[in-house]
Amino acid sequence: MPSVAAKPYAWPFDGDLRPDNTALIIIDMQTDFCGKGGYVDLMGYDIAMTRACIEPIGRVLGRMRNLGYSIIHTREGHRPDLTDLPENKRWRSRQIGAGIGDPGPCGRVLVRGEPGWDIIPELYPRAGEPIIDKPGKGSFYATDLDMLLRQRRIRNLVLTGITTDVCVHTTMREANDRGYECVLLADCCAATDRKNHEAALSMIQMQGGVFGAVSTSQQLLEALS
Repeated sequence: MPSVAAKPYAWPFDGDLRPDNTALIIIDMQTDFCGKGGYVDLMGYDIAMTRACIEPIGRVLGRMRNLGYSIIHTREGHRPDLTDLPENKRWRSRQIGAGIGDPGPCGRVLVRGEPGWDIIPELYPRAGEPIIDKPGKGSFYATDLDMLLRQRRIRNLVLTGITTDVCVHTTMREANDRGYECVLLADCCAATDRKNHEAALSMIQMQGGVFGAVSTSQQLLEALS
């Protein structure tokens, strides 16, 4: 399998890219983050920004599903009784008009089981594709993601989803510290601010790829063809 063209190095570092050692992780493609009436929309951000990555993610998802790669989805959200919601996190959300746990057009904001919390139909998981429900930004914090990956002997992670500068970046950093070889697909991620998206991509590429590499959906698909 040829390596994926990426910056600052061809990914993965050793050229060992196979369905049995690589997983696609789709982070937080939920109505609350990219749908009308969801958390991001209530905060006043343009959801066209966070929706821009839906189509390229769909292309990568379809191809990697067909080739037998592991597909893992994540959702950020809190227990209905909010016992896993830090007081300061709820306070901050209320300052910008989108209080976590409060009623909204898509149900209680970022609460598990509510319509806004679920993954959008365009990218909805198929039967057998694990969903990691997380209470924080990182996909490894307070979840069984690391155990799931190690049980499957996964060591390469293709990272996609929203937002680039928060949940995706946090997950990439967590994965890097655990020894996973990561690539982030720039057009398969999005942020609520274009400059934040670009800065997040730049940070990954510093120091020879301090957290991994950055590529695109097209470059990955070309390597998989």
